This record gives sequence, structure tokens and C-alpha cells, in this order.
Amino acid sequence: MSASDAIPAASAATPQVLLSHHLKALKLPTFLSEYAKLAQECAQEGVDHARYLLRLAELELISRERRMVERRIRAARFPAVKSFDTFDFAVIPALNKMLTLELARCEYAVRRENIVALGPSGVGKTHVALALALGLAACQRGFSVAFITASALVNQLMEARDERRLLRLQAQLAAAKLLIVDELGYVPFSQTGAELLFETFSQRYEKGSTVIASNLPFQEWTGVFGSERLTGALLDRFTHHVHILEMNGDSYRLKQSKSRRRKTAKAEDPAASEAIDPLTGEILKPEP
Repeated sequence: MSASDAIPAASAATPQVLLSHHLKALKLPTFLSEYAKLAQECAQEGVDHARYLLRLAELELISRERRMVERRIRAARFPAVKSFDTFDFAVIPALNKMLTLELARCEYAVRRENIVALGPSGVGKTHVALALALGLAACQRGFSVAFITASALVNQLMEARDERRLLRLQAQLAAAKLLIVDELGYVPFSQTGAELLFETFSQRYEKGSTVIASNLPFQEWTGVFGSERLTGALLDRFTHHVHILEMNGDSYRLKQSKSRRRKTAKAEDPAASEAIDPLTGEILKPEP
């Protein structure tokens, strides 16, 4: 089909039909959906043609950027999409709030620096690591992001090696501007798995940023990788340019759960001065 066949015949088509066709061909969906309404508004306000076109172009750019952010978020495969707006920093006073919010600006990603979130299970390090500021903020600022748990990453690397597509997977991981690896330390790795994970981190050294969330301090990572030599080499590379978020504190999820159960007990019996936690047997004092 020729270009002339694709365009409606000028004699039979109205200007609106032709304009719709051209805007679709140029991939300007916001222009198409907004030009008529905006033309009426600009006519009422006495806005000239240049400012009318400027407004349309701005709307198209805003819409295009929003769609690009949405695509990056989907590609990152976050298990959930959250932000620091829902995170209670007061629950974990050890966490450096100023540093954390500074990291959300993503300048570390420009400098290809790394982040480690350390703390016992449940204190919210997953909330931090999975871009519940960091990854989400990176997507919003134009960085490609990949999220995965450590065990899932090792499994994928081993499967790719067995199926002779390891180089392809490693290239995909290396291409991400930000790689977020959650739950490092929950499951120890085999020697092969540890070596493949080490290789993945090494390939990103000073080429891309990596965020690791772990429930173990650095000195206990040897138990995960099974080799002091491998662990030492990994830490030497990874901590060369690193920001550390210490998250020691009471379990964030446990506190949330207690708060919900306390409110439920109070709602069921407003006159009660205390309630018993059905899971732990603990006396729940009413909140003021």
C-alpha cells in the first residue's frame, strides 16, 4: 500500500479526518485527544496560535513521560509499588532519614554508586530496596531498573548456564542502570550459585548501581557465599562506592500488625482498657 492510499482522499475527507490520520501517524495521541478542547479554551482566553501549540506540545510531553515511567515500572517487576510517603521513619530511628531521602534523588545512580540496606527481617529494608523510594524514584527519573530476590537471581543464573544462555542474561542484568537485589542472606548459596552471583555483581562494578537488602551484617555474608575469599572480593568491589542504610530496630511489620489488632480490639469493645493479642498472648495497652 502506498502512502497516498493510506491517506484519505482529500476531496472526500474533512480537515478533522485528515488531522486525526496525521496525528496518529506521527504518534501524537495527546495532540489528537486534546487539540479541539484546548482550541476552544484558547479562543475564549484570546491565546495566540504559538501559545496554543506550546500548550499542546507541553501536554504531549507530560503524557509521553508518564507513559515512559509506567513502562519502566512494569519492566522493573516490582512486587509492589510504594514510596516513602507511606513509610514511618519514626519506627526505625536508626535509619538515616536525611541520607535516605537524598538517595531518592538518584544522584548515586548517575555516579554508579551502590547502596546496602542492612537490618533484621521485617524492619522495612525491603520497603527501601524495592524502590519504595529508590527503585520507584529511579524509574521516575529515567533510569532502567530491575528488581529480583537474591535466591531467584541465583536460580535464573544457574538455569541460564545450563541452557547455554548465561551470556544473554548477564548482558540484560548489566544493562540495567539500577539492579535491586532483595533478601540476600535468607538462603545460603551453592558454590556455583555464589560464583555466578559474584560474577554478576563484578560485571556491574563502576558500570551501574546495585542496591542490596540483607538481614545480615557484612561479617556474616561468608555464611551465604560459603567462601571467605569470594566474600572478601565481593565486598572489596561492592563497598568501594557504597551508601549504607542501617535499619536495626523492632520489626516494622510486627508493629503494624500490633497496631491493627489493638484498633480492632478497641473498636469491638470501646469500654475495654486493655486487650489480649490472640497470636502472642501479649496484653495490648490502648493507644492514647
